[in-house]
Amino acid sequence: MQAWPSPRVRPGRPPASSILRRTVPPAAKIVVPPPTLYRGRMADPRIIDIELDERSLGWRSADVEQERRIAIFDLLEDNHFAPQREQADGYAGPYRIKLEQEEGRLGIHMHREDGTHLETLVLALGRFRRPIKDYFAICDSYYEAIRKASPAQIETIDMARRGLHNDAAEMLKERLAGKIDVDFDTARRLFTLICVLHIRGNL
Repeated sequence: MQAWPSPRVRPGRPPASSILRRTVPPAAKIVVPPPTLYRGRMADPRIIDIELDERSLGWRSADVEQERRIAIFDLLEDNHFAPQREQADGYAGPYRIKLEQEEGRLGIHMHREDGTHLETLVLALGRFRRPIKDYFAICDSYYEAIRKASPAQIETIDMARRGLHNDAAEMLKERLAGKIDVDFDTARRLFTLICVLHIRGNL
């Protein structure tokens, strides 16, 4: 029996069969609704784990490493972290976070409690270059003062350090507004960790 020739299809045009499949009435299609696994579950807007990307970290002194450990410990003890973008499945915390710094930008990678990725927020850190430089400079003075200065001198430097830290935390809160809602103490500890990430870069 002679085979019928295959229908010719114009370049770039899908076969007729695929066009038909695309024009099936919507009612005939099976529509899978978005998952709603977490709908109705009480929101838990907090960080339960935070990690700094090892590729973003460089050498750091014992003093800086101590600042990092304290910031992470205090952050996990008490924090408020609420991404403002609603997830399709209704997930609203708690979160596992990974911070990454590259080419003057901060990546905040947000994951569910089970480790599955939710979203990544990328922030330009140009506005933070000066506060980070100033914070490191005054921290160096503070560490040096602890070793040899009088209690009054140490207190004066520490007050200046805290003031600069507070200003930077407010700046970070403003930068995150509309994207992630954080309280003041959370912003303060996150700024410390951003500073640690910046050690590797050329400030």
